[in-house]
Order: sequence, then structure tokens, then C-alpha cells
Amino acid sequence: MYKTAHISEILNAKCIGHSNHDVKHLLIDSRQLTEPNQTLFIALISKRNDAHQYIFHLYQSGVKTFLVSYIPENCKQISDACFIIVDNTLTALQKLTSYHRQQFNIPTIGITGSNGKTIVKEWLYQLLKNDYSICRSPKSFNSQIGVPLSVWQLNNQHNLAIFEAGISEIGEMKLLEEIIKPSIGILTSLGTAHDEGFADTSVKLKEKLI
Repeated sequence: MYKTAHISEILNAKCIGHSNHDVKHLLIDSRQLTEPNQTLFIALISKRNDAHQYIFHLYQSGVKTFLVSYIPENCKQISDACFIIVDNTLTALQKLTSYHRQQFNIPTIGITGSNGKTIVKEWLYQLLKNDYSICRSPKSFNSQIGVPLSVWQLNNQHNLAIFEAGISEIGEMKLLEEIIKPSIGILTSLGTAHDEGFADTSVKLKEKLI
């Protein structure tokens, strides 16, 4: 559990509104809201969508804490919510979860490769679950968004973590490595997936080995 004031401090961000809300859950999809009073909504911006448009609806549904790049016009009169303002909400999400990861000194397995990441993760989980309390990536959460959401699940009951890391272009693995901080690395395979994002196979291999 984090206080909004603490999150603002971690991100070196400006906080407008109440800074004493509790945050336990991160939300990027407004349709998956479950516990609004402990949820931080991250308003991501992509080429196809700007999630800031869902903020007012989520506020009406009980969410009081938002990580934003700007405050929408229809939300500027809200007085009992907290808006944590950053330049880039995806970068802020990654920074926040990187900080969260650093609070846990446990063995952490990072799995990458062109294919087989999820099946290897699930095999390991089945083999180790009777001996460890394991935090693992849900489904195939291995992207620039999926990895932070996976790592956020870590809590004091876990003594082993298994996370997937998938990349499609140069520079992405460095960001994921800073979030996962693996003590054990597994490379499942090197295939043709996402070849278009790399100059050649050797470049892609070097990125994955990070």
C-alpha cells in the first residue's frame, strides 16, 4: 500500500488535490475496475487512444487517484481527488514499479526469447510452487506495460518471482531490466519474431541478453 504523497515523491511529480489517498491497485483499463477506493488509474496515451477521456467516468465510479499528463477540462473542478502530473505516464508507471521491485530482496527469474516465454514460466511455476511463494507474470504480460503491472503484484509473502520480458525494438529491454532486476536469466529461443525492429539477428540477441 502506498500513499499518493509517497508516489508523488517517488516520481518527483506535482500532486494536485488530496495527497493522502491509499493506493494498492494499478489500473490501465477502465473496464477492469474492482476496488475504486484503493486504485490508481494510469492515463496512458497511445497512437490510437488517450485514456484521459475515461477519468471523469472513473471518478464517478469512485476512483480518487489519477496518474496523468494533464487534467481534462471536465475534471478541473473536482476537489476531492488527487492528480499526479507527469510528462509521460508510461515512463512514470515504469519508474514507480521499478521502485516497488527494489523493496524486495528475493530471487527473481527473468525469461525472454522469441517464443516459449509463457510456457517456460508456467512450467517453472508448477515445479516450484510447493516450495516457494511465487509472484509471476499473469498470462503473457511481458510488454512495456505488462511487465510493470506484473512486478506491482510483489508483496511481502513472496520469496520467488518469475517474470517474462518481451521486446520488439532496440532500447526496450534496458527499460524492462531496470524494472525486473533479474538474478537469473533464461533465454528460451531466438527466432524471427519482431525482426523488423532490429538491424539483424545479432543486434536482437544482444538486446535480449541485456
